[in-house]
Amino acid sequence: MQNHSAHPTPFHPATLTRAVKKSWARRRLQLFFIFAVAFFGGLQSQVAASQQNDGATAPPGATASPDSTNFLVGSPRPDQTYIIGADDVLAINVWKETELTRSIPVRSDGKISLPLIGDIQAAGRTPMQLEEDISARLKSYITNPQVAVIVQQINSQKFNILGQITKPGSYPLTAGTTIVDAIAVAGGFKDFAKKKGVYLLRQNSAGIEQRFNFNYDKFIKEKNMTQNIRLMPNDTIVVP
Repeated sequence: MQNHSAHPTPFHPATLTRAVKKSWARRRLQLFFIFAVAFFGGLQSQVAASQQNDGATAPPGATASPDSTNFLVGSPRPDQTYIIGADDVLAINVWKETELTRSIPVRSDGKISLPLIGDIQAAGRTPMQLEEDISARLKSYITNPQVAVIVQQINSQKFNILGQITKPGSYPLTAGTTIVDAIAVAGGFKDFAKKKGVYLLRQNSAGIEQRFNFNYDKFIKEKNMTQNIRLMPNDTIVVP
């Protein structure tokens, strides 16, 4: 009697290789699907959080801008630390009191005059300090006065320019004015001005005078911006 027992299927390495490849392909597909779900889920959460933050910080209809936070309610005004000086022009605004709202220059004695309260010292104070002083004096005439003081024009900070310049003298110092700006404001050089020998005199906090040389010809030729420094109050430019 013959033995009809089944013989095992012969083992082929190629068959195992195909099986491994199929298994690894399925695993990669599963991992990709999991990664995709996690990625898009996180992205959606970030968008929702961003929208929630935007809604919390900006009122409806408001337009965002890089400097908008400077003017939000409760934030400090840009001129809060500025010290008012003689010849500055101030805008005084008293809420609901049109007769007291006006633009007024600071006199040479450092004072301004307002209806009801008369003369009041402005020079040497910040706008906020002046607001508090005016409010305190108006309480005798107005219930809970709301006062705002804004420096409308700065004339107390000046620079001087002397020598071989068309219009030597003292000029108001605006923000960002440089030596070249000052020369232009004063009408430019005279014919025999020594453009290579211009210099600036500045007194530091210790009372020591500093000198900064400025070669105009070199500046024009090489565009060396480092020597074209910004001016500070009471700086003096000399053009030999």
